[in-house]
Amino acid sequence: MTKQTITVNNKTGLHARPASLLVTTALKCKSDITITKNGKNANAKSILSILSLGAAKGDSIVLTVNGIDEKEAAKKIMELFDSNFGE
Repeated sequence: MTKQTITVNNKTGLHARPASLLVTTALKCKSDITITKNGKNANAKSILSILSLGAAKGDSIVLTVNGIDEKEAAKKIMELFDSNFGE
């Protein structure tokens, strides 16, 4: 299991476009990917689940990846956050 704490830095947080990019990336991975904010878990392969977190700029979230490709999956998702989802 890979677990990392991330600060959301893009101006819109995890809303429509960034959430869509996150889900698209997560769906390409075989591992289970969970995003946690304030104790609430969201399946990173479900846009409604991600949007329900209401993660805004400056919020701290925890990325948990568990599965056969967890290191590569975590790397791909971290790259999205590091690039501020292409902003």
